[in-house]
Amino acid sequence: MLELFTSALVTFFVAIDPPGVAPIFAALTDGAPNAHRRRMAIKSVIIATGVLLGFALGGGWLLNAMHISLDAFRIAGGVLLFLMALEMIFEKRTERREERAETIIGEHDEHPETWDDISVFPMAIPMLAGPGAIATVMLYMSDASGWMERGVVLASAGVILVVCLVTFLLIGPVMRVIGDSMAAMITRILGVILAALAAQFIIDGILGALVTGHA
Repeated sequence: MLELFTSALVTFFVAIDPPGVAPIFAALTDGAPNAHRRRMAIKSVIIATGVLLGFALGGGWLLNAMHISLDAFRIAGGVLLFLMALEMIFEKRTERREERAETIIGEHDEHPETWDDISVFPMAIPMLAGPGAIATVMLYMSDASGWMERGVVLASAGVILVVCLVTFLLIGPVMRVIGDSMAAMITRILGVILAALAAQFIIDGILGALVTGHA
């Protein structure tokens, strides 16, 4: 159980990428009242939790309804995570996030008297509960053999979401400690780890498909 928790925790940390999301939240709420920033932090994490929980509990049913095998999903999920890892290593993911942030900030500059609700988009979806996080939770939940293991997977995802919430609530001090350079370095390191995890998912999926095909 400890091994499963550690593996899932690392994978969710890499897929959600709190160090990479924190600067985006700071940019989107720059100059906003503390009450608005706190409300956006709590609301975005709650919505992301609901999205991931929905896919965690209903993902298996969805795969069966679409006649998609678990091995096929492992391979597809691994490919998706590998592409995300490449974007993290070459900072393409960060650039895309910054573009979304700049768009929303530009819209706010046109109407400075109001503060946009960024909790659903882009913070909850796709920053926190993006394709990588959704694929990760579905993969781990599909591999879990019982409700105890499923609970461990959900607990690991919950820990990372709590880390995101605390980071958002303390975004000022956090950004002073992390800084842009440190955040970029952490994101690249996490990208390498995610690439290795993605490769393992692909290998497991291919081996499983071969075994099933010969059965």
